[in-house]
Amino acid sequence: MLDISNDIQPLSSFKWDSVSLIGRLKKTGRPVVLTINGKAEVVVQDAKSYQRMLELVDRAEAVVGIRKGLESMACGEGIPAEKAFEKLRKKHNMSKKQ
Repeated sequence: MLDISNDIQPLSSFKWDSVSLIGRLKKTGRPVVLTINGKAEVVVQDAKSYQRMLELVDRAEAVVGIRKGLESMACGEGIPAEKAFEKLRKKHNMSKKQ
């Protein structure tokens, strides 16, 4: 979560003391918004926190996809997996064991 009293900094502060700011990023795991002329321009965060965020986004997208699939099935759309596999086996001349 962004702490607006501490996590918004001018870009010039980052330029002057990047080592300290990077240390704070790693310690807190919170991103920092860098401003130019008082306007938010860039968000900086440590690599570990960024990777975690990417994993959370992937998980959230998977949940959305699963929900859509379940809603489609509940509305009578789509076909059961076994039926779909059966169609694919017939289409590609495959036996069940392949």
